[in-house]
Amino acid sequence: MIIRKFKLYMVLAAASLAFSSCLDKYPENAIPSDEAVNTVDDVNQLVIGIYDSFTSSALYSGNLTLLPDIQTDLVYGVNGNTNVYGEIWRWNDILSTNTDIESVYGALYAVIGRCNFLLDHVEKVRAGVTDNDDLDRLDQYCGEAYFARALAYSELVKLFCKAYESDEDAAGQLGVVLNEHYDSQEPMVRATLKDSYQFILNDLDRAEELLQLEEDFDPSVDGALFDTVYFNEYTVYALRARIALYMKKWDEAVDYATRVIGDGRGGSQNYFLSSCTEAISSTQSYFDYMWTNDHGTEVIWKVSFTLNSYGGSLGTVFFNYDQTSVRPDYVPAQWVLGLYDANDLRASSYFAYYTTAYGLYWPLLQKYWGNTEFQSYNIYGLCMPKVFRLAEQYLIRAEAYAEQGNYAEASNDLSTLRRARYQTGGAVSVNADNWLEIVEQERVKELYMEGFRLQDLKRWHKGFEREPQDQSLENGSSLKVEADDPMFVWPIPQHEIEAPGSQIEPNESNR
Repeated sequence: MIIRKFKLYMVLAAASLAFSSCLDKYPENAIPSDEAVNTVDDVNQLVIGIYDSFTSSALYSGNLTLLPDIQTDLVYGVNGNTNVYGEIWRWNDILSTNTDIESVYGALYAVIGRCNFLLDHVEKVRAGVTDNDDLDRLDQYCGEAYFARALAYSELVKLFCKAYESDEDAAGQLGVVLNEHYDSQEPMVRATLKDSYQFILNDLDRAEELLQLEEDFDPSVDGALFDTVYFNEYTVYALRARIALYMKKWDEAVDYATRVIGDGRGGSQNYFLSSCTEAISSTQSYFDYMWTNDHGTEVIWKVSFTLNSYGGSLGTVFFNYDQTSVRPDYVPAQWVLGLYDANDLRASSYFAYYTTAYGLYWPLLQKYWGNTEFQSYNIYGLCMPKVFRLAEQYLIRAEAYAEQGNYAEASNDLSTLRRARYQTGGAVSVNADNWLEIVEQERVKELYMEGFRLQDLKRWHKGFEREPQDQSLENGSSLKVEADDPMFVWPIPQHEIEAPGSQIEPNESNR
């Protein structure tokens, strides 16, 4: 059913988020009984709980974002490092009992559990509803649950499974445990990689139908879609584009990214690249403002934080600011800093020189210094995670075009993104020989420390090397990782394998 009062429902949800999560009044691991889900408002509270689960520091405001990049070649541990994420950074020390990986796995399945609980109980509520507006609300709530479940499963597949090479290959590879119901009696066994992706796509098909905007939806009247903390039709397209890229479905990647970009080929334009040269104030560009204030015209979906309810701190490990000095655990790799040329304004937005308490003068990750509103309360390093940005969609489409041999369109997309980030110029041309190198560089420069690097290297079948840099830790700074190393796929948590009744097969990285 088409959502007929999209703006109204968003307002209702926004009002609800001002209060505590629907699950806060229950014990940590408890869920309301069946009798507690009787009305449309009860279902709305369950949706709020689903959104709230994404604030976990194990997810986008912490481990899920940071670990895949810390594990690779983007940062170095330095003098004063507290060994936070140490096993991850050293690569060879990652074990199936690693608590940081366990927390990601558990938090993603917690999201899935909340979605399943809603979907298992919503039909009982629907059976007693006759008002069309309430029926539309239930459709929207189901759409949000389907999308959230698909998003959680997509992250599990990305981290705990091998890269998707083809439908035939994926049919013989391990996927993830698929739970479609809250009180599932299904065996604890991993589906194939192909079936795991198909489950995600099925959920996204349902979400797209239920979250579709009315044909006469007008952002000038009904509210802009960018910078939202809620799922809608276009968040579905953004995830579909990302998944299509990972599945090597180039036509689909182009199609769905184009729907989001909406640059004359994909319909109306709802999102706009945040310019590094256009000023939102006398001191800031739109791009800077997106990171310092967590608002941006290119944000497709972000996790909502308020002063009374927020998640983890992405910036802590890059600063450990104690009101007097900075003591970073990790600093940017020199090779990354060298990618930004003099006209690339991302460099000054993302990095700033500091002298650490250990005497290291180095550019630190200013990108995650934190939201200014929280800083006024002496809370640093806290940022609303921007899970989907328009910039990623341009990079997805550029890569898909290049894989198709359409280097002109790939060049256009890369140039469009770069022009929004450059003081002057920014145009780039790719061909059969250089496209992957340039796409890789642009993904590093644009998506730095947003959690994409491990998956990118895995799907490109590329390894990496680290060489020591100033004040870098001896253990971990000299490292050579070959392509397709087993640790590109995280180990399944040992407790999941050893759980009573478990038939879960381990990964090669389990040891």
